[in-house]
Amino acid sequence: MDGERLTSMTRRTLLRSAPAAGIVMTASSWSRVLGANDRIQLGAIGPGVRGRYVLEGFLKDPAVDVRALCDVWSSQIDEALRIAPKAKGYRDHRRMLETEKLDAVLVSTPDHWHAPLAIEALNAGLHVYVEKPLTLTMAEGPAIVRAARVNKRVCQVGTQARSAGHFQRLKREYFDTRKLGKITLVRTWYNGNRYHFRRAPDSLRQQPDNLDWARFLGPVKWRDWDSQQYWNWRAYLDFGGGQIGDLFVHLVDVVHMLLGHDLPVSATAAGGIYHYKDGRTAPDTITVALEYPGEFVVTFEGSLAPGSQGAGLEFCGTEGRLHIDWPSRGGAMFHSAERNTQPVEALPPGPDATADHVRNFLDCARSGILPNADAHIGHRSAQAAHLGKIAYLEQRRIRFDPVREQILPL
Repeated sequence: MDGERLTSMTRRTLLRSAPAAGIVMTASSWSRVLGANDRIQLGAIGPGVRGRYVLEGFLKDPAVDVRALCDVWSSQIDEALRIAPKAKGYRDHRRMLETEKLDAVLVSTPDHWHAPLAIEALNAGLHVYVEKPLTLTMAEGPAIVRAARVNKRVCQVGTQARSAGHFQRLKREYFDTRKLGKITLVRTWYNGNRYHFRRAPDSLRQQPDNLDWARFLGPVKWRDWDSQQYWNWRAYLDFGGGQIGDLFVHLVDVVHMLLGHDLPVSATAAGGIYHYKDGRTAPDTITVALEYPGEFVVTFEGSLAPGSQGAGLEFCGTEGRLHIDWPSRGGAMFHSAERNTQPVEALPPGPDATADHVRNFLDCARSGILPNADAHIGHRSAQAAHLGKIAYLEQRRIRFDPVREQILPL
């Protein structure tokens, strides 16, 4: 993708990327083209724990000014002001976009707000860094890609492994050289992620006066204040994709990057709410299997059961297997087919790639080059995860047309 300009777009993607209903595809009159040495005026929407961590990556660039912070809960803005004290706070992102002369926004809200916010910001002529997954539903992806292309703006998705140097090394040494032979199975797993069983603090039993619950719900069907749904939204499929959308999307994105295939042809899933009977709608135990036209299967296992821990990927080929620890700084071990029990080669872990991913976004905003995790890439990785979620919800094997990117009828 090096050197590919923002105007690049396949005919199929362009034709399928119809704008979302009611959204006008025009850029704000004050949007401008950034120069190589220009300062970047940044707004952050949803500066919670993860959002503040990513925001710190932006602040490592001395040419970034954080001008605005937006959140439905003022307490989150107060926390973010500790690291961006000159920023102005907003409750409603529309007011922020209308008032501030921004160049870019960081979107780190719950998943159900990703698509609306990304599209509005792109249409306002802003570059967008949006946390993964790019979308809550598969249908939202093409409209985001179209908004980025029509407005000629950078849209980077927060799958930061794309900017990790040691993953590029793995690709060169093991996949470009076909050192593993023909890969027929890729196992992925992520167990015990603590964010999926967070309990709301007692202080949230009553809705805080400075928290706009209606604004938090946004496009989601109304329900009365529920502290657990606010605090642990990842456990509810109205707001996110559960472990599939939150965790598998990272892992399958790495598979897509290393193998060069990103369109499954089928999906199956099994699982349920086996332990945490706390009102959640996302399964606490889930398995997914995706079949790809390159004649390989990608599986995912996720469990929140007490005692289940760890995350990683394993590429199984005819000449050996490669085990990669997760998160994205994880090391790797190669086992040859002849010496399957002992690792032949070991690669040390790399650093956390989030800061590198932010730097790539800022460089591309200044140069007009597509970023490492462009919206189209993010759409494909989210799409693979969505297929697993749909297979789980419908309790059937999903067949997918990779040419039209459509689920086939039964």
